[in-house]
Amino acid sequence: MTTQPTLADLARRATADRTRPVYGHDALISCDRLVRIFSADGVEVQALQGLDLLVREGELMALVGASGSGKSTLMNILAGLDTPTAGAARVADHDLLAMTAKDRLRYRREVVGFVWQQTSRNLLPYLTAAQNVALPMQLSGARGRGRRAKAERALELLEMLDVGDCRDRRPHQMSGGQQQRVAIAVALANDPAVLLADEPTGELDSHTGEQIFAAFRTANEQLGTTIVIVTHDQAVAGEVRRTVAIRDGRTSTEVLRRSEVDAATGDERLVSREYAMLDRAGRLQLPAEYTQALGMRDRVALELEQDHIAVWPDDSADG
Repeated sequence: MTTQPTLADLARRATADRTRPVYGHDALISCDRLVRIFSADGVEVQALQGLDLLVREGELMALVGASGSGKSTLMNILAGLDTPTAGAARVADHDLLAMTAKDRLRYRREVVGFVWQQTSRNLLPYLTAAQNVALPMQLSGARGRGRRAKAERALELLEMLDVGDCRDRRPHQMSGGQQQRVAIAVALANDPAVLLADEPTGELDSHTGEQIFAAFRTANEQLGTTIVIVTHDQAVAGEVRRTVAIRDGRTSTEVLRRSEVDAATGDERLVSREYAMLDRAGRLQLPAEYTQALGMRDRVALELEQDHIAVWPDDSADG
């Protein structure tokens, strides 16, 4: 016979729920079972299908995925340019589902910086580099900063990103790489908690792309800014310590890179390890090349070992 819970039992459960840490409570960015559905002509497309993601303060990370995987949709949500259909998303203690239009405008001006792929989209063509960087501070009112202080801040950012000599140039007088570094300075002007970049090297050659990533690393190391970069280029993703792959609207795998010292030679090397992402429901996406190599489809066999879980191809039809 099933015993009904007493009032005391219910009270204990309610207390436990209140004291249990909220998912992502210690992360700067947290996405919890995020869903985004687009509708057009009666057809629904689910761009995000319960995506989970945590980004810690001070990280420099990359989001990778094929076209249509949902990475740009996620970036637009984090930038305050789009609203999720369901789930939860927070950036620097801002609830992205509860913001008013006024809140969203202030959020885009003060909390997040954004760098677009198209260099022409990042800068106003009739302003110099220094004026472009000063503009976000003027629009936000940059409390405590007069005109001179704003000009000095703009110059400091340009110098930090090695484009100080472009201060008086307009965009058409700069190379693509110089324009993107000035764009990063623009995105950093109001000391954002997070800098988001959508394919920032997509229009640049590989050598110039390396310079842009050096600029992101400089901003991350010197200012402590958390930076999230969307890219489809695996080589570009190798420039950061953490890469999260998105597949079919969910986070699927994650690669972490860390420095290790070779005990024999004393040389430092970067070691990479790939992980499958486990969502809050206990689901994970196995890498496609793994499942294809073993002919896994539809279902797999699991065995719980003392310190790991073994995953085997379905053998129920054998014999």
